Amino acid sequence: MFAIIGIVLVFVSVISGFLMEKGHIQVLLQPAELLIIAGAATGTLLAANPAHIIKAIARGLAGVLKGSPFGKERYLSTLKMMYQFLNKVRKEGLLSVEMDVEKPTESSIFKNYPEFLADHHARDFVCDTLRMAITGGVEPFDMDQMMELDMEVHHHETTQPVSSLTTVADALPGLGIVAAVLGVVITMGSLGGPPEEIGEKVAAALVGTFLGILLCYGAVGPLASNMAKTADAQDQYLHVLRVLILSFLKGSAPMIAIEMGRRAIPAHVRPGFDEMEKNCKSHAASAEPAAAAAA
Repeated sequence: MFAIIGIVLVFVSVISGFLMEKGHIQVLLQPAELLIIAGAATGTLLAANPAHIIKAIARGLAGVLKGSPFGKERYLSTLKMMYQFLNKVRKEGLLSVEMDVEKPTESSIFKNYPEFLADHHARDFVCDTLRMAITGGVEPFDMDQMMELDMEVHHHETTQPVSSLTTVADALPGLGIVAAVLGVVITMGSLGGPPEEIGEKVAAALVGTFLGILLCYGAVGPLASNMAKTADAQDQYLHVLRVLILSFLKGSAPMIAIEMGRRAIPAHVRPGFDEMEKNCKSHAASAEPAAAAAA
């Protein structure tokens, strides 16, 4: 939402300032210049990237409009889920969760957290790591190396669309100059005509440069920057899971492992200890009557 507001504010501010200086809005309406710039930018994007990156850019832009999913509520939900999972492991052993990690969509634990199941990167990150722990014979240090490698591959994958969109943003001022040069060529062919006609053609040519710069610094560039921050938020989320799981595999109690994970959460979305403890214990309080009823 803030991305939409920001881009609208950029265009409203620029156009309002232009109108305050007695400019005519009709001068800025140059479909041919916009077609040259937008068409060329789209062509460079398609020429420079394979299909999977184009799709990732589209998903990334849609994600920017929705906002980051990694807020405090998402982290509280994840900590609660992992506390429930680790408690089951502590009470019943690692083999008791084998089916949970093999078929997470059918798990009695994971199916209560649809955001986690929908995030296939995080889901596979957790389940694949715990699958190796259940198999046995893997030291915590080696498990940490595997998780770090997984995070590096995922981060590289999420930053590729950002780099591609940034390249397009950097190219927009140059494409604006191309449109302006074509306008100047047309203007040179009209020399000797009425001054008003020549002035209109010069203005149209300069609009090309204006549009290229505005789209670069006022729209595409900020969107790419926002996508980069979303990619960093995804990486931070996986880092929290990594710290939490590794702490438990080293022998920490579930609540200690959860606290280790909480400490790794970025400060602006990190829940307090009391909030985290109350959130986790609320599950424990509701689980006991259910277990008693089942017995």
